[in-house]
Amino acid sequence: MSPVRPDQSADSAEVLVAVAESGVATVTLNRPARRNALSPGLVTELRARLAELKADPAVRVVVLTGAGEQSFCAGGDLAGGMTGGGFLASVAEKGGFAHVVRDLHELGKPVIAALNGDALGGGVGLLLACDLVIAHDEVKIGLPEVKVGLWPMMVTALLVRHVGRKVAAELMYLGERIPADEAKRLGLINRVVPRARFAEETKALAETLAARSPAVLRLGKEAFHGTADLPFEAALWALRDRLVINTMLEDAAEGVMAFIEKRAPRWTGR
Repeated sequence: MSPVRPDQSADSAEVLVAVAESGVATVTLNRPARRNALSPGLVTELRARLAELKADPAVRVVVLTGAGEQSFCAGGDLAGGMTGGGFLASVAEKGGFAHVVRDLHELGKPVIAALNGDALGGGVGLLLACDLVIAHDEVKIGLPEVKVGLWPMMVTALLVRHVGRKVAAELMYLGERIPADEAKRLGLINRVVPRARFAEETKALAETLAARSPAVLRLGKEAFHGTADLPFEAALWALRDRLVINTMLEDAAEGVMAFIEKRAPRWTGR
């Protein structure tokens, strides 16, 4: 496993990338002193690293986590202040988060948010943009923006697609932190595990996904995000077309043959 890209150092990089032989890439938000808050530099670097991982055929799964034990991501870096480039620059800077959400959706590979610590504000948006979420049992999540005169605007688009409107409204209007078990009950987190087993369980989940056909996972992820907001009839027919493509994949033929021959499939990614 390579812990840091060749052009990075662990002291200066705001995003670290390590790729294991299994094809699991771990992306670490590396601002522990600022609770891994989303600075403009971190957002820019994260987008660049995600683009590289998208283009790397050796990478099958991405795990997104944070440095340290306190926070996964504390959201926007309020202490960083507004951009000095005026109104238009401020709009462009804040649009970076929306681009990260799209980057995660269009990565073509499963992304697991591994909550090593609390997720707040935009950190909740990040975990919601990922495909699966695992957290240890001491984690809390919340949207505290309202307490400082702000509203989690872009997170709203993700939140209302994951929970009911009343639940979403309560989380945003009150700004309270909720424990991981409650977040799981609401459908915001997939798995909550004991803190002592967090690294082990995260690794097992990622390697399970890495053992699947990358071609099928790519097609499935595209179908999932591409049809989630379509009307029912339109979604059915769009998914019918994707099923036709699925059955034409080499990996589909290999999977069926492996099942018949009672052996492990040998995926080609095609």
